[in-house]
Amino acid sequence: MILPIIAYGDPVLKKKAADIEKDYTKLTELISNMFETMYNAKGVGLAAPQVGRSIRLFIVDTSPFGEDDENEELKNFKKVFINAKIIKEEGEEWLYNEGCLSIPKIREDVKRLPKIHIRYYDEHFKSYDEKYEGVIARVIQHEYDHIEGKLFTDKINPLRKRLLKRKLLDISKGNVNTDYKMKFPLKK
Repeated sequence: MILPIIAYGDPVLKKKAADIEKDYTKLTELISNMFETMYNAKGVGLAAPQVGRSIRLFIVDTSPFGEDDENEELKNFKKVFINAKIIKEEGEEWLYNEGCLSIPKIREDVKRLPKIHIRYYDEHFKSYDEKYEGVIARVIQHEYDHIEGKLFTDKINPLRKRLLKRKLLDISKGNVNTDYKMKFPLKK
C-alpha cells in the first residue's frame, strides 16, 4: 500500500525517533509499504518518520544510481535499517546535491563526510556492524538524519536556508505539485 509522505513542517520530521522491538506490530507490512511508497515516489531512501512513524527504521535502495554507472555495488544495494547507530564518520567533507521526498522540488548541496561505520538490525533483527563510503554512505547518512529528527535543509548554509524559507512554507501548506501522495501539515 502506498502511504502518504509527510511534508516539511510536520513535527514528526523534527523528532528523534524511538527504538523498536522485534514484536513491533505489523513491521513486515510497514517495511513492504515503505518500499512501495519509495518506489512510487522514485526515491532511493525512505525513513519511517517520513510516513508518520517516529521509529528508528529506514530503507535504502540505490539501484537508480547504478543505472547510469557501472558500479555494481550501487545497482545491488537494497537494505532495511532498524535501530541504526552511526558509530563513526570520517574523511574529508564533500559536497553533493541532495533532495528529499518530504521536501519536493528543492535540491541543495550538502557537506558530509564520505565514510561511515554503522550498527543496525535488518528486518529479521539480525545485527550488522558495517562500513560504507561514497554515495551509499551519503544515502544512509541522509536517512539516518531523519530518525535523528534532522533534515538536509538543517545542514545547508544559513543564507541559502533563509532564501528557501518561502518555498519551504509553500511545501508545508501544500502549494507544490508532486507525482506522489503527500500529507501537508499546514494545508487548509
